This record gives sequence, structure tokens and C-alpha cells, in this order.
Amino acid sequence: MPGHSQFNLLTQRRFLPYFIVQALGAFNDNVYRQALIGLLAYMAVSQSEMGLYSNLAPAIFILPYFLFSASAGQIAERLEKQKLIVITTMMEIAIMSLAAVGFLLQSMPILMVALFCTGVQSTLFGPVKYSILPSVLKPEELTGGNGLVEMGTSIAILLGMICGGLIFQIAGAHGPQVAAIFIIALAIAGNTVARRIPTVDAGNPTLKVDWNIVRVSWQIWQLTRQRLAVRNAVLGVSWFWFVGTILTAQLPVYAQSNLGGTQNLYIFALALFSIGAGVGSMSCEKLSGRTVEIGLVPLGAFGISAFLLDLYFARPGQALAQGMSITQFLHQPGTARIILDLVGVGLFTGFFVVPLFALIQSRTPKSELARVIAGMNIQNAFFIVLAAVIGIAVQRYLGWTIPQLFLALAIANTLVALWIFTIVPEFMMRFLSWLLVRTLYRLKLHGIEKHVPDEGAAVLVCNHVSYMDALILSACIPRPARFVMYYKIFNIPVMRWIFKTAKAIPIAGARENPQVMQSAFDAVDAALAEGELVCIFPEGALTKDGEIASFKSGVEKILQRAAARGQEVPVVPMALQNMWGSMWSKRDSRLHRMRMPRRLRAPIEVLASDAIAGNTASAELLEQRVRHLRGGCA
Repeated sequence: MPGHSQFNLLTQRRFLPYFIVQALGAFNDNVYRQALIGLLAYMAVSQSEMGLYSNLAPAIFILPYFLFSASAGQIAERLEKQKLIVITTMMEIAIMSLAAVGFLLQSMPILMVALFCTGVQSTLFGPVKYSILPSVLKPEELTGGNGLVEMGTSIAILLGMICGGLIFQIAGAHGPQVAAIFIIALAIAGNTVARRIPTVDAGNPTLKVDWNIVRVSWQIWQLTRQRLAVRNAVLGVSWFWFVGTILTAQLPVYAQSNLGGTQNLYIFALALFSIGAGVGSMSCEKLSGRTVEIGLVPLGAFGISAFLLDLYFARPGQALAQGMSITQFLHQPGTARIILDLVGVGLFTGFFVVPLFALIQSRTPKSELARVIAGMNIQNAFFIVLAAVIGIAVQRYLGWTIPQLFLALAIANTLVALWIFTIVPEFMMRFLSWLLVRTLYRLKLHGIEKHVPDEGAAVLVCNHVSYMDALILSACIPRPARFVMYYKIFNIPVMRWIFKTAKAIPIAGARENPQVMQSAFDAVDAALAEGELVCIFPEGALTKDGEIASFKSGVEKILQRAAARGQEVPVVPMALQNMWGSMWSKRDSRLHRMRMPRRLRAPIEVLASDAIAGNTASAELLEQRVRHLRGGCA
């Protein structure tokens, strides 16, 4: 959309302080954990003790997610969100002060306690991290905002690992002191910025917190399963953590044994993956057209599998040389392919996970969102532990190499994706419609964000030019909309599956099929009562000459039915330009053939104007507005 960019959010107070706080938190966590590893090397502990703490640390950090996520979700629902973020960043100052004592005393027990407390603080911050976004962003900004958050998190984790790892290399004997000062300073910076976040109302301020961990954890996890699309989006996010955990856990050994490098090459490989993930996350807004486009999820899933599969074939065995620097590795045959694969996996994980977060946020009531995120975190923690156990088991007991593990992960990812998309065909439907619309057309939008309401019921009316109209409009409207369409178009083979999955409403004329017509009005009435958008084409049929036909009175009947039950529904006029003459319109239908498109990526425009109150809207007035919007471009 011309003139719009997700980066504009970084100039606005409603988003920038929050973005900085969450990035600083991720950065500080990883500085701390890498500095902890650096301290072990500085203390010259034995290999067995090093291995003990290396395996113990992740378990200590993840344990609070099982114990306290349910309580964190309830607290995040009950408290004003900016206040909670300030509280969690104050906790971070206290925790990092304890960790600083551990560094100065070189006491691993104190550092392990601080690590557990860090997990507690992250558990409390998790639900508010994602539940705050729908409150500060418009629906059309959710994808871009989530993309920025995921990009910021990926880069912050990477930079945190690099900085934390360098502390003891650069500071030497002063490493403990530098680490102590650094982590406290970062925590103070996070709390200072958190106080700049604007006030954000609590999701459910009257919620009574249940402190029974087992009971409420089960209840909150069940809350993630109440809506089919949300349930499977949550499952998709958890699967993302499963794949990411297995992949990143193997990178240190993979860089050494299969790529023939040193610790620096591991950081380089991780950087490639993180950069890819950041670019993919930020690209989602552009690819989606600023809507919550879950059609990107199948693209991301199959892209991950493709690059993981190629990563196996790119280097299925051990490296021919060992101890190579990054420069030496770059000059080895086949290096470009491996780099492309690592970046590609990261890129498509961005396509995969960002729309899932946006879907969860857009389809979950704000009064439940923090608890749903908490339930998702419980499930994520389980998948992370499961991934770690499986990764160790298949290598230790089945003798799999790391490339073989990548191959198995590629196959498993494909099967899981197909399973999810079979259960919820909306994902695949959106992918097919997104692919079709974005391949054939270049969309230019005018007034969609301004005039289509962010929430609540509304009727959208538009001229009807082609069989693609509903798909094009669904790609432009930030919220899901129910389309009312002629039942014979609804029943077109292949397209029927797409329309049915999108919950389109088939309609017929009163003389043609009165039962279908009555069912359509009942369905529209129910959708508006639920606060949904309903889009209709009041001409009642595709234009046969490129001109707008007279609007029928069905729209007036819809508004009258809503008014009869006490609901005032606004009507938003919309118009399509430049669709007449496409292969999907009825131009040249007298020749019993369709015209092929003049060129791929043909430019079309979608326009919207001010909403008209339901009690003043009429078929004649709406027709005038749509004609004015469309102008002379059919």
C-alpha cells in the first residue's frame, strides 16, 4: 500500500518503547546466558562439570514456563499492561543484581538461582508481550508489528549471544566485573524505556486469579482450543519452536563436524539463520498487503522443508577439513549452497510464524488473549523439551548424524503441515487465493484502512465485475469478511471449496430458489449479530457490459432486519477498478470464451469511502456512492 511501511511504527510512541523493551529483554537474557558459559571457561572447570551446567541451564530456564505460565496469563489479563511491563522490568533489575553477585563471587549456585528467576520473569512477560499488540495496533498493522517484534527478537538474541560470548574474551580477568555491570545496566535501561510505554487497558480487570497451578494450567490450555483456527495456529507456533529448537541445538556441533569450523563459524551459521528469520518476518507485511494473511503459513511450512531437505544433500557427511575460519569456510566448494539453505530456512520460518501470531491476536477476544498466550507458552515449553529429548535420543540411541536429523525434520515438518492444513483447510484456501491474486494482479488500495471499521459489524457493498472479486476484496480487507454471492458462482468446481472454507454465504433470487435466499438472509443476520463484516454485491450478478447495474433492495432488507433487533449497522461503499476485460469477467461472453489476461500482475484498484449509517442507507444512495468511487474505470 503506497505510503505505508511497518517501519513507521518505530517512530510512534504507542509501539517504539514496547519494541525496545522486548528487544532489550531478549538481548540481556542471551548476554547473561553466554556470559555464564564464558565464566565456566574462565574458571577452567572440567569437561564433565561444563557439560552438567550446559544441560542443566536450559532445563532451569524452561521450568518456570510449566509452573507459572497459567498464573502469568491471569495476571496479564487482570493488570493494566504498561504497569505489568514496568513490574517485570523492575524484577529484571533485581534478578540481574543477584546474577551480578554470582559473577563477582564466581558462584554457580547463585547464577543458577538467578537463571531460574530469569525464567520466571520471562514467563510473566510472555503473555503481555503479545497480548498488548492488538490494543496498540490497528488490524492492518498486526502483521507488520509482529514482523518487527520477531525481527527484533531474532537479532537481539543473536547480538546478545555474540556480546555475551565476547565479554570474557575481551575483558579477560575483569570479565566477571564487566558481565555484572553490563547485565544490570541493560536491565535498568529496559525499565527506563518501559516507563515510556503508554497506558494500555487490562483485558479483563475483574478476572479472579486462581492460584491452583494444575487446575488453571489445564483450563488455560483448553482456552487455546476453543476456536479451531486459533487452536491450530497455537499448534503451529509450538511446532515452530520444536523445529527451531532441534535446528539451533545442532548448529554448534554441525558447524564443527560437518562444516569444519570453529566456534566463530557456529555464530556465523546462527547469524545466517537469524538474518533470514528477520528478513522473512519483515517481509510478511509486504507479501500480505497489510492483512492477516494466513496464506503465507503453508508457503512458510513447505519452504522450511525444502531448504532443510537441501541442507541434508548439501553436506550429508563430515567436513573434509577441520578448524577453518569463516573466511576459509567461505572459499570451500558448496559453501554458497549451505549459506542459501540456512538463510532460506530462517526466511521461511518468518513467513510461517508471523501470520500465526497475527491470527491468534486477531481471532481471540481481548479479554482472553493473555491467557491464550499463556496456554500457548505452556505448550511451547513442552514442545521445546520434547525437541531436546528427541534430538538427543535419535543421535545417541539410533546413531543418526546431524544431516540425517535435518532430513527427518524436513519430512516431519511436511507431514505435520499437511495434517494441520487438512484439519483447518482455511490455511490452504488462503494460500491458494493469495497465490492467485498476488500472481495475477498488483493491488492499489484507497481508503480501506480509514473506512473499514477495525471491529464490530458492518456491511460492505461493492460493484461486481468478475469471478475473482470476492478473493480480491478478501486480500484487501484487514479483517475476515463473510461474502454473499450468487449460489451458482458459489458452486463452481474447485472455487466452491475456497468459498465454502471462507464461510461465504450463497444466495439465490426469490423466484429461483426461495429457500436458499431465506437461508442467506438468516446467515447474514447471524453474522452481523456476532459483530462480523458482511460483503455483498447488490447488483445481484456479474456485469455483462462493464457498467454498474441497478442495486437491488436486498441490502435494505438486511439493514431492516438488523434494525428490528436493535442493531445499527453501518454500510461501507467500495469499488473495484480495471477488472473489466480480465479472463474472469464476462467480456466477450457472446463468443463463449474467456479472454486471457493482457499481462500478469495487471494493476487493479480497490477503493472505499465513508460509511453510511444503516438508518439512512438505501440501495439508490449506495449505488450512487459506488458509481462515484469507481468513476470511469470499469
